[in-house]
Amino acid sequence: MIKRFVMRFYVVLIFLFLYVPIGILVVLSFNNSRSRAVWGGFTLKWYKVLFMNKTIIHALYNTLYIAFLSALIATLIALPAAVGIVYMRKKQVKVMLAFGNIPMLNADIVTGILLMLTLSRVMNLGTTSILLAHVTFNIPYVLLSILPKLKSTNMSIYEAARDLGAGPVSAFIKVILPEIMPGVISGFFMALTMSMDDFVVTYFTKGAGIDTLSTLIYGQLKRGIKPVMYSLSTVIFLVVLIILLIVNYMPRDSKKNR
Repeated sequence: MIKRFVMRFYVVLIFLFLYVPIGILVVLSFNNSRSRAVWGGFTLKWYKVLFMNKTIIHALYNTLYIAFLSALIATLIALPAAVGIVYMRKKQVKVMLAFGNIPMLNADIVTGILLMLTLSRVMNLGTTSILLAHVTFNIPYVLLSILPKLKSTNMSIYEAARDLGAGPVSAFIKVILPEIMPGVISGFFMALTMSMDDFVVTYFTKGAGIDTLSTLIYGQLKRGIKPVMYSLSTVIFLVVLIILLIVNYMPRDSKKNR
């Protein structure tokens, strides 16, 4: 009885640490006062300011544009790479995976400086350099999401499709791709999340005059975070929460309807 109470208390404590700060953030987004310590009454003005602030909207656009495009490119690169790795010998696979793990294990600040030094020699730092940098560190995450699913797939169905007259590309798209699609989708969303969440690599490769949400918020730390950022964070949290609810409950509803 006591052990069960301690376990439940521990779980509740963990959730409090996770969600109380988010709750405070949401409450502050409706605070009419600029002070975090004084409640000035309920207001929606910070949300009005948010959607009228061109700097924040442009930073949000840059964040979403770079995140979606880098995740898509990383997925398109990692998919054929995963197929090639599956057909390699065991020693070659170990070598490839070791090199693939370096961007994930390496410190972000080291990766950011290396990419800045490399990209600044061939182009002006800006949106394109950020995109290339994000693609670079996203590929290993997508690769490691696809490989387990690909290894667990029975490749004999691919050979059977070839024997029945399908071409290599057609057999892969129609037979193998549907089998590994959950891994591809999870890898894409992993890359999307990593790209939107990144700050260090973006900071070193963004150049002058380009901002994402992370670099914009960091730039405001010196002057103090404005309440409009609380409303922005609340909107992002609600959007992510809605997406998670849709993803988790739509399949269950479809199964019940069947």
